[in-house]
Amino acid sequence: MNKPVSPEEALIFVMVMASAVDNAMAEKELVRIGQLIDILPVFENFDKERLIEVSQRCASLLSGPEGLDIALETIRDALPEWLHETAYALAVEIVAVDLTVRAEEVRLLQLLRDRLALDKLTCAALERSASARYRRV
Repeated sequence: MNKPVSPEEALIFVMVMASAVDNAMAEKELVRIGQLIDILPVFENFDKERLIEVSQRCASLLSGPEGLDIALETIRDALPEWLHETAYALAVEIVAVDLTVRAEEVRLLQLLRDRLALDKLTCAALERSASARYRRV
């Protein structure tokens, strides 16, 4: 039997998926995942030493049959509703960090939005916020 996924692990799954969806986990994205785990209150009880283990668990899930669908279901089932927007915000943050949004990343965000039953206006606001944070002069 598989060990249940905690809310913190589900949020890490979201970030790993957002980083890996374009088949290239960029260094900037990996660094940002680590930074977010260090600073966000939602991760205050997460042991950062487990980050690689949790990331590998996500990769294993994704590599199986219907991996993306199962990963999205796992995330939805592990997260209380009040963390759905947080999950989307974290995905957007990782997608935005390299200043380029690819079609695969947009599709993942759409799938995540639909699976978590988030409204388009909220998602647009989260996307706009990330865009503003990563602007250059």
